[in-house]
This record gives sequence, C-alpha cells and structure tokens, in this order.
Amino acid sequence: MPTTVFIPTPLRPFTDQQASVQVAGATVGEVLQNLVKAHAELRNHLYNADGKLRSFVNIYVNDEDIRYLSKEQTTVGEKDTVSIVPSVAGGTSAVDAPAMPDLTGDEVRRYSRHLIMPEVGVDGQKKLKAAKVLCVGAGGLGSPAALYLAAAGVGTLGLIDFDTVDFSNLQRQILYSSDDVGRPKLKAAYDRLHGLNPNIRVIGHEVALNSSNALEIFRNYDVIVDGADNFPTRYLVNDACVLLGKPNVYGSIFRFDGQVSIFATKAGPCYRCLYPEPPPPGLVPSCAEGGVLGVLPGVVGTIQATEALKLIIGAGDPLIGRLLLFDALQMKFRTLKLQKDRECPVCGDHPTVKTLIDYEQFCGITPQVKAADKGTLPAELETSVEELKARLDRGDVFLLDVREPREWDIAHIEGATLIPLGELPKRLDELPQGPGAPDIIVQCKSGVRSAKAVNLLRDEGFDRVKNLKGGILAWISRIDPTLHGY
Repeated sequence: MPTTVFIPTPLRPFTDQQASVQVAGATVGEVLQNLVKAHAELRNHLYNADGKLRSFVNIYVNDEDIRYLSKEQTTVGEKDTVSIVPSVAGGTSAVDAPAMPDLTGDEVRRYSRHLIMPEVGVDGQKKLKAAKVLCVGAGGLGSPAALYLAAAGVGTLGLIDFDTVDFSNLQRQILYSSDDVGRPKLKAAYDRLHGLNPNIRVIGHEVALNSSNALEIFRNYDVIVDGADNFPTRYLVNDACVLLGKPNVYGSIFRFDGQVSIFATKAGPCYRCLYPEPPPPGLVPSCAEGGVLGVLPGVVGTIQATEALKLIIGAGDPLIGRLLLFDALQMKFRTLKLQKDRECPVCGDHPTVKTLIDYEQFCGITPQVKAADKGTLPAELETSVEELKARLDRGDVFLLDVREPREWDIAHIEGATLIPLGELPKRLDELPQGPGAPDIIVQCKSGVRSAKAVNLLRDEGFDRVKNLKGGILAWISRIDPTLHGY
C-alpha cells in the first residue's frame, strides 16, 4: 500500500506543486527511490553523486528521524507518513537568573497583563527586565521578534545588522516604514523600538557577523535569536552558541514554509545535529530569489520571540529537542523530534570543533561563488545595460532571462528569452552555440542569479557568455523607466 510523503515548499516545483504524494514501498529507501523515479528532478536534491542521501536533507517517519531508527531500511506502512525536511536557515529555564531589578510604576502599568498571569507574575517580569537578548538580523524574522521582545519588556535588546532599508523590505520587515527607506536599519529600528517601549535598552551592532567578532558580541547576551538569511551565518551562530553555552532560538523561512527550534542548550541538540553539512552553494535559493509570503516571517519571528520569553521566565515546554514546521499554504503545524548527535563535532561527547572556523569555506563558498552571490564577476565576464541596449539594437546578441515566469510578467526586456535558472541545466540545447552563434548575455533581477548562470554555462562549454551587471533593475533605472521595478 502507498505511503504519504510530505513535500516541503522548496521541492514542490518538482512534484507539480503537490504538498504530499502517495508512494509505494516497504521501507523508507524504497519509498524515496520510487519517489525520484516518479519525479526525476528530485534526485539531485535528495541524493549526491554517489547515490547517498544528502546530509542536509533529513527524513522522518511520522515524527522520528530515520537516522535514529533503521535509516533507509526503516519499514513503513500505509498509516505512516514520511516527511522530507531540508535546510532552508518544559518548565525549566535555560537561562541563568541574573540579579532581579525592581519594576517602576510605569512598568507595572505597562506590563499589567503579564503581572496577573501566574506563569509570569512580578518575578517573571523582573527576569525579563534583567534579561539580554540578541537578534541576529533585523530583517524579516528580526522585525517581529524584536518588536515583541521590546513590548514584553526585555531589558536589553541587541540587534546585529549592517544593511539599509530598501523599498522591497517593507512587504515583510515591519520594523520599518516608507519614510525609513535609505536609512541604516539599526537607526530606524532604534527609533521604532524606543518609541514602542522607552524603558528598554537597545544596542546596535552595525557589523558583519564573523568568526572574529561573534564570541565577543554573543558573550554579553543570555539568549540568541537567529534570524540569519544565509548558511555560513547559521553555522557560525550555532557554533558560537554551543561554545558559549547560549541558547539559540532558530527560525527559517522560504516562500510558505517556516521552521523553528531551540538549539545549543545543555541537554538538547544543536543545528549541526539536524544539518551536519550545508547544501552546495546555489542549490537552495534565497528568499530574494524564491520569494517569501510577507506574513510568514511575522508568524515565525513571533514564535521565536515566544520561545525566547519562555526560556527567560522558565515557563512551559520550550522547543528543545523538537522542530516545529509551519506550512502556511496548508495552514498546518507539525512537530518533529530532534535528538542530540553524540558524534556531533561541536556539541557531541568528543567535540573536535573547539573554536570558530571559516564558515564560508565550510559552506563551499569560493571566491568565484562569492562573486556570483553578489552579482559580480570579473570585468571581462560582465556587460553594462548601455552596451546591451546597443547590441540589441544591432541584433547581434542573445539575451537570456533566468528569472521566474512571475517576475517576467511584472517586467521584461523586449527580445529576451526566458529560461528560469532552475531549468537551465536541462534546456541548454535551446541556447545558440557553435560557429556563427551570437554572444549570450544573461540577465536576472539584479545580477545575482545571472552571475550563477554565467558560471554554469561556462562550465558547460559556453565561452561567449556575459552577465548583465545590475540586471533588469539597472535596465529600468538607466534605459527604460516605463517598466515596473520590483
């Protein structure tokens, strides 16, 4: 009899957008093999070149990780469910109680709805006032988390971010208003949070978090709320939290899917226990490339804030040893069990990682990949929108747009050919090649995905290919302002 396999949002494009599929098989291994036979494009996301399950994709039967069952030989029946969980990034307090400050009259009035709750009360509110929480990132997840932590009365709230407010942020980053566009995020966040609660202390760390400063920054806080948007920072935050003994309230989002857990507590697992290795660069799209429902980080960030507050006051059953999955499209929450990996190199019984490492190297980010992630390549592999305009007018160039069809519908350059980046490897035969073929210029929104496409095409033997620097946004700004930016 077939078994139900739950498909996460990032992988649904390969199952015709189905959230679950029925697959026959007596074991997990048979189910997965039959799954990739029916949906061939899933194979590269689930298995490596040697045919082994990728380490950044976890498989659960019901709510149990197969790594702690019989792995791929775990038997399944028609009443069982199989969940694919890829990486995207009770009652006992996990935070040492600091000295308890008194509450002012204003604070008693402000927090009165907390004070009458038996789970919080005056003592709990004093713990919140004494607590120090650090939000890594002041973006989609950091915005709701910081707002609710500030409103709840967390005495010291730290924010790490070095970006400025962009118009496209406003769809989900509710810390900011239209008037803040162009301002440093930390300055805008400081004004907003102090306007919400002038009793708290807001500390801004306007730096890029890295191995040289993470321990120094984290050491001064009780709880770390991870709202990072890239894998090197995810692993850096995890390892720093483990080394310092700081609980890591983890959250991640993509399109309609969210994940929340608490890592790096004394008895619980860490992020590496769940995802021992990161995915190869470029395999998992970012929210900038794949999109995210604006309200999703509000839900996930608010849950992160809830878990941080529970840790501080020592109430309820925190998400230690559990992974909360949220599917906004189906409006379903599921909780899976997590176990501490005794062989984990960071938090296991015999750790080998005892200091912070080069996390970009660990995540396979070479100088070439890093340049592509920033939408920049060597000068000889890039071209300007002005040069593209001249070549389109002459008709001696093939313009390849690697965005998604929904982006194409918003705005596109006349004469371009649309092949989304994810489909490019199997559609190479649609590109001009050989004697007399025109040069190829690759274009996306801002130059990031197109830079990755240029690297891919060069690896496939296309030697006359360049990246459009700045993408269609630069085209709209400098060539055709009648098109809609987004």
